[in-house]
Amino acid sequence: MTPGKAYLTPDDIRPLATRSDLAGALLVLHCWGVIAAAIAMFALWPNPLTALLAVLLIGSRQLGLAILMHDAAHNALFKTRGLNEWAGTWACGWPIMADLKAYRHYHLTHHRYTQTDKDPDLKLSRNFPTSRASLKRKFTRDLTGQTGVKQLLSQIATFVRLAGDDDAIEAAKGDAAQAFKSNTIYTAFPVFFGIALMISFIGDWWWGIAFWIVPYLTWFQFVLRVRNIAEHGATEMSENPLRNVRTTLAGPIARTFVAPYWVNYHLEHHMIMHVPCWRLPKLHGLLMAKGLGDKMNVAPNYKAAMAEAGWN
Repeated sequence: MTPGKAYLTPDDIRPLATRSDLAGALLVLHCWGVIAAAIAMFALWPNPLTALLAVLLIGSRQLGLAILMHDAAHNALFKTRGLNEWAGTWACGWPIMADLKAYRHYHLTHHRYTQTDKDPDLKLSRNFPTSRASLKRKFTRDLTGQTGVKQLLSQIATFVRLAGDDDAIEAAKGDAAQAFKSNTIYTAFPVFFGIALMISFIGDWWWGIAFWIVPYLTWFQFVLRVRNIAEHGATEMSENPLRNVRTTLAGPIARTFVAPYWVNYHLEHHMIMHVPCWRLPKLHGLLMAKGLGDKMNVAPNYKAAMAEAGWN
């Protein structure tokens, strides 16, 4: 599950894979800080434009929490294992209805069998490229909240159906297609809705809905889909680690609203999956310096990545 070893030496990899408790703490604090700042911006200048901007920023940081939980799943968010597990679960996972342990099991299987018939994420990428009309329908469902509501209701229905049967819940973990779903919903629900309630206490009664639930049901679902498509949509069905995954270069606007915390360097992540997210740009530079640039699947921006998937 570390194909980068074929291209990089242990001396190349070792410094890149070094974890840091300080860096992990700063990343988590930054993510929540952006969420708080977005709400504060609306509080200071309440108008439709700042409300919309707050929804976009918060939705992108909800994806940011998913990305940091993803790092924790690789034991790369914090150097200290206990901090990694606690932050990945309570500060990153539960707030977005995600289960760190279930996600870790599911996601490592994806790394082991990337873009093969055994890849559990294949259902997210196998239908690309598709038509522009199909993508438009998907994006519309995301941005209007249809995708988010459907997934939330599905989580509730699954939990009720399993009726607290721990063995059945464990067996159902493999069904979580995007794995940003919680199979221990009795813990995730109070955290998710508790955050919305706290936001309402800070401001007006509707703030929690507008600035936590709405971003989760709309922009988070949209950028999650865009990220999934960019990473593996319309890539090779093969075991070639330079072609079965895509890195998408991102400028400051894309990093703010679509691809926080270096998630766009996905090819590099698959090369050495335990490299912390904040070191992925350096890993990208190293791979380019090794002369692999022409062989790597790299899109110049997200527009180009979506065009490869059918948005052209």
